[in-house]
Amino acid sequence: MKYGIVIFPSKALQDKANSFRKRYDPHYALIPPHITLKSTFEVNDVDIKDIADQLHQIAQRFSPFQINVTKFSSFQPVNNVIYMKIIPEPEIVDLHEAVDAVIADSPSEYAFVPHITVGQNLSNDEHSDVYSSLRLQEVNHEETIDRFHLLYQLDNGSWTVYETFRLRKE
Repeated sequence: MKYGIVIFPSKALQDKANSFRKRYDPHYALIPPHITLKSTFEVNDVDIKDIADQLHQIAQRFSPFQINVTKFSSFQPVNNVIYMKIIPEPEIVDLHEAVDAVIADSPSEYAFVPHITVGQNLSNDEHSDVYSSLRLQEVNHEETIDRFHLLYQLDNGSWTVYETFRLRKE
């Protein structure tokens, strides 16, 4: 089965991202706006229980932390993805590294860049048009993150929560 590990931001930030995703992200109906901590990996039903236990232990080591969304950016020329940039503060980077280490046999394809995708699979022309207008918009959003989620993919391609982990370090 396919799994992934993400942070879901607040409803306000999800609503802002969705206002663009409706038009520019073909995955809009499959998963809410999110910050990917660990991209898709495959594991069996027995091993996922051990992974969930390890993720619970990781959550105990981290305190809630702030994220700052600062602007729209793009991964072009690597791929035509437009996203809301999140400042890579040490707390989110450290959480990503801890989570990534749990599934060590499934290395990440790209370096960790905390972000929320708002457009993907765009043609070069569409990417250029959309990005040139979005990058002029001011984004200044800050919020506290206090949990992350282990998701699994359903047969129809959509994602649902397997387990939620609250950050609890005191």
